[in-house]
Amino acid sequence: MFKAYKSFLILTAIFLFNCKKEQKNYYKKPNILFILVDDLGYHDLGVTGSKFYETPNIDQLANQSTKFTQGYAASRVCSPSRASIMTGKFTARHGITDWIGAKAGEDWRKRNRFDKMLPSNYIQALPKQDVTIAEAFKTAGYKTFFAGKWHLGNEGSYPKNHGFDINKGGFHRGGPSGGFFSPFKNPKLKEKEKGENLTIRLAKETANFITYHKDSTFFAFLSFYAVHAPIQTTETKWNKYRDKADSLGIVKSGYKMERVLPIRQVQDNPIYGGLIETMDEAVGIVLKALKQNNLDKNTIIVFTSDNGGVASGDNYSTSNLPLRGGKGYQWEGGIKTPYFIKVPWYNQKGTATNFPVVQTDLYPTLLDLSNISLQPKQHRDGISLKPILEGKEINIERPLYWHYPHYGNQGGEPSSIIQQNGWKLIHYWEDDRQELFKLPTTEKEELNLVKKHPKLAKKLSSQLLTWLKEVGAKYPEKDVLFDENKRKTRLENIKNQKLQSLEKNRLEVLSKDFKPNANWWKSKLTKD
Repeated sequence: MFKAYKSFLILTAIFLFNCKKEQKNYYKKPNILFILVDDLGYHDLGVTGSKFYETPNIDQLANQSTKFTQGYAASRVCSPSRASIMTGKFTARHGITDWIGAKAGEDWRKRNRFDKMLPSNYIQALPKQDVTIAEAFKTAGYKTFFAGKWHLGNEGSYPKNHGFDINKGGFHRGGPSGGFFSPFKNPKLKEKEKGENLTIRLAKETANFITYHKDSTFFAFLSFYAVHAPIQTTETKWNKYRDKADSLGIVKSGYKMERVLPIRQVQDNPIYGGLIETMDEAVGIVLKALKQNNLDKNTIIVFTSDNGGVASGDNYSTSNLPLRGGKGYQWEGGIKTPYFIKVPWYNQKGTATNFPVVQTDLYPTLLDLSNISLQPKQHRDGISLKPILEGKEINIERPLYWHYPHYGNQGGEPSSIIQQNGWKLIHYWEDDRQELFKLPTTEKEELNLVKKHPKLAKKLSSQLLTWLKEVGAKYPEKDVLFDENKRKTRLENIKNQKLQSLEKNRLEVLSKDFKPNANWWKSKLTKD
């Protein structure tokens, strides 16, 4: 009897020891799920204040995460931000300062924009000498997976060339070539059925990867093409959001003029509403896969967007108010984004912090959380946010930098930014004028405080220009063929014609008899 009892105690001790050992490893080498949405605005989610769009899955994720209310994209447009996520470097340092494919130098004149400056040239592929975040995790023994939008170079600079074992849909194009319903016209993603939804397909590919590799450790990067133009949805979802807009009250005017282009003032686009809801459903598919495979307790999740929402240009999809501007702009609407990090073993419960963070911080943060050695020579412009995620504070006053020596398709101007200690200074390259704002008290960025705080403006300006010189930043140049009259004519045409056209189109999309085509962008080739 005693021997049996003794054996029982020994077996119990061994079991408890193994459990403790397993629990230790459980946190030592977690899985990573990185979700990057394209062109999602800060206020495009229910959890960030939208009363129009419905995002229950993302809202739930945010409320289980740490919410960084001062979370920033590394650029106001896509490719630079994506390069910064991959490298941990600010855009002026890695050299990809515009979306890859944008014209620069004298080629800019072909756009017939009649601007004062010629945008600077820029690097058009992710530098091979950089160790990407995917390569860092792969070296640490992780299985690496990429799905969706890449837009970081042509053949030879695709996901598999930069550390990803598997690539589903990533190539040189920045938008969905065939739209959001198959055929996708994507050489890296063959359709399985007619009319299938691209966003849902990418989620299913990610879910399948998670299920297949549930017994290994993985780094999965889901990079939606949504909610980038062309915005498309199903008739069912359009009806839902058209009726919702109607119930909320359709305002007569939905736009006003910004400096160059009209800008949307209200969230009431039913097509965009449907597109966002589908993206949210896709997030739900992936989260469900984690739970079904018992991986939700050991998977860190990052959710963010590559830049602000499109309020001007492209499809004029959303409003970022009260933030000024949107994608392509130098103001908060262009660079402030949803930014959530969920670490299951921390008691986060939707805690919020206003500590300013940027996407270069994600590289060192994920390494740190995964107990992988940091690479400070690589992710030079990022810091680990692990202390904040643990409920502690980071007591440093660091500057954040943005550099965009280009003209945005959405109305943004060539400019550079420094943000530090709650102050934001914008330097415009056309005429060296500056704007100074105190965040978040002047978050609408309408009251320029340069004259009220000249010494501070001078100090920040000097710091910004010195840093740009140190990292070898490139600058736009004056266009010797600039014609002021042609520019004025173009701007007058925009004001007199484009604004009216947009208002007309907005009401057409909200009318009960709206119909884009017979099969609703091919969505009717399959079930909704």
